[in-house]
Amino acid sequence: MNKMSLDEIKKSLKSDNMIFGADKVLKALRKKELEKIFLASNTPAALMSDVKRYTELTGTQLEVLPIPNDELGVVCKKPFSISTIGLKKAAEKKKH
Repeated sequence: MNKMSLDEIKKSLKSDNMIFGADKVLKALRKKELEKIFLASNTPAALMSDVKRYTELTGTQLEVLPIPNDELGVVCKKPFSISTIGLKKAAEKKKH
């Protein structure tokens, strides 16, 4: 298990920089609002393919975690499975 990635997720939970769910993550990814995306090991192939394509187009980092979506839900302290997490770009970049 990649300990550093999970630590990064746990640390980000304390801020409001995370987006959960494939639809929201893909929407934010298309708008180039994300810094990094985490996928569970058992993410459906079609979704994984879409995310990979958009990350290549936008230059966003992608990390496939070695844990399945039910364990990722537990790591994120959510009562449901999570297959897709987006980490928003730093807030200071968005300020006007």
